[in-house]
Amino acid sequence: MAEPLTVALPKGRLADDALALLARAGYAVPANGENGRRLVLDGADGRLRFIMVKPADVPVFVEYGAADVGIAGLDVLREAGRDVYEPLRLPFGYCRLVVAGRSDRPDLPLRLERSPRIATKFPRLTEAFFRKRGIAAELIIMSGSVELAPLVGLADLIVDLVQTGATLRENGLVELRTILESQAVLIANRASYRLAAAKVRALIDALASAVQRATD
Repeated sequence: MAEPLTVALPKGRLADDALALLARAGYAVPANGENGRRLVLDGADGRLRFIMVKPADVPVFVEYGAADVGIAGLDVLREAGRDVYEPLRLPFGYCRLVVAGRSDRPDLPLRLERSPRIATKFPRLTEAFFRKRGIAAELIIMSGSVELAPLVGLADLIVDLVQTGATLRENGLVELRTILESQAVLIANRASYRLAAAKVRALIDALASAVQRATD
């Protein structure tokens, strides 16, 4: 039997949406709740093997060939800067990376900010955004509760992901700029794209067809 393609999936909601799309594309996927604490799962038809990893690690597994393909958020992919193919955007995981600050902050254009302190989980994208505008920002890298930083004086601004913006509003923050519109992306290892071209192409085409059917 042919070796299955290994698919890296991010744990959480994105994995659920990815598995649902793969099922609509005709691939056997683990049943809901089957993954539990298991990190490696096999599709019943033998065409795919799934590895469940942290979202930020999906591009790493794919770039280094531990997975042939993966599904990641565009925000994660741009922050990581990994060398992978991006053959297909997927219709879920929509969110945006924004600059936000307190709603009572002075009405000062960002370009006039002097060395603002920015709390973020996305230092690469944040630094690039402010550097492009000639702003020497001081980055405070955090792993959670970014919204809290301006409220307690830790930072002047934050850069974080939002979907509806409700969490910002509940904490007295407002969006100031959008850095990146994000969604789920299918990514592929460069070697696998060549050496397993038929299987990778079949997966891309099946997913693209499933996406098209959903929008017709």
